[in-house]
Amino acid sequence: MKKHICIGVSGGIAAYKACDLVSQLSKKDYEIKVLMTKHATEFVAPLTFETLSHNHCYCDLFNPNIEDPIEHVELAKWADCFVIVPASANVIAKVVHGIADDFLTTTFLACHTKKMICPAMNVHMYENEVTQQNLKKAKELGYIVLEPDTGLLACNDVGKGKLPSVDAIVKAIDHLFIEDNTLKGKNVLITAGPTQEAIDPVRFISNHSSGKQGYAIAKAAKDMGANVTIISGPTQCEEINGVSIVSVKSAVEMFEAVKEHLEHSNYIIMAAAVADYRPEQISEQKIKKNDESMVIHMIKNPDILAYAGQHKKENQVICGFAMETENLEENAYKKLVSKNCDMLIANNLFTKGAGFKTDTNVVTLFKNNERIHLPKMTKEELGVKILKTLKEIEEGRKTC
Repeated sequence: MKKHICIGVSGGIAAYKACDLVSQLSKKDYEIKVLMTKHATEFVAPLTFETLSHNHCYCDLFNPNIEDPIEHVELAKWADCFVIVPASANVIAKVVHGIADDFLTTTFLACHTKKMICPAMNVHMYENEVTQQNLKKAKELGYIVLEPDTGLLACNDVGKGKLPSVDAIVKAIDHLFIEDNTLKGKNVLITAGPTQEAIDPVRFISNHSSGKQGYAIAKAAKDMGANVTIISGPTQCEEINGVSIVSVKSAVEMFEAVKEHLEHSNYIIMAAAVADYRPEQISEQKIKKNDESMVIHMIKNPDILAYAGQHKKENQVICGFAMETENLEENAYKKLVSKNCDMLIANNLFTKGAGFKTDTNVVTLFKNNERIHLPKMTKEELGVKILKTLKEIEEGRKTC
């Protein structure tokens, strides 16, 4: 049975890209109906969308040619999802605050199904605090927000605000209808990001971890039906709707948080880059620059992965991470065994497409006596691979 999609088109130069989107979706197993704001019709004619979708294009809430005077309500009931593309700053502000003053926003408000907005606008409008607050509110309301791309904009400014590619939007819409309950009922605990070890009130020791891999695993786990908790060091990663986040700074704080959540977790994935050492003494005041050199005495931090391995229960599977600059396989295998992990993900900092702050990863997966070299993939694709492998390990243990 075909899925029904409402495509809302708001006023902006990116409106022309919605034509390609409607064309591609119509060729798949979807039935499309397009709703346009008045400003959108200045960029693309409604007839274009009617031709591409093979359905009437809705623009006027009080169109006398529409037989049903409450067509927007019927359309809201008809839709399996509602996607606004492009979503201007104005339309985003309206839909998160319940303003319904045209066909698009009225139908969106009446719609109680999956909703996605694809922002596209000038970089300064996008970065404006008001817009950022509205996008945060949209996520809190459960709307899926597809992040805009960065590049040269129509106004010749360079920055974030480009509509994502049509292929990316199609992929995101397809993903809305994937019902994956592989991990339903499972509790997944993930550590992510760096830790910060204070020297004084203004300085700390840390590393280059962005937290992207841990958050990607969390998103994949949530999409697979799991109950997910991230224990996160300081990152710039956006919160994931439906995922619990415990924010920490130091390795000791992360250790205490892991101990608190460990018992009730089925899958434990330690993706954080935890500092091995911390300053023994933290100055209460900023250390002034006096001498030619300064010595900081460091003491060892708790080994969080080793603790989890030592306290592992029969119903728990543990995945560790290792980043190396040399002797990758030898060091990774030693860590797998010494930490009592079920699986270890290892990569080399100098491998192209891997390492810190990238959106991709190139890793070797270690489990038992197996070493599986995986090709370059996105961090979310790797997250799915990790979770499915942990599921296989868990099920294999049950059959033994």
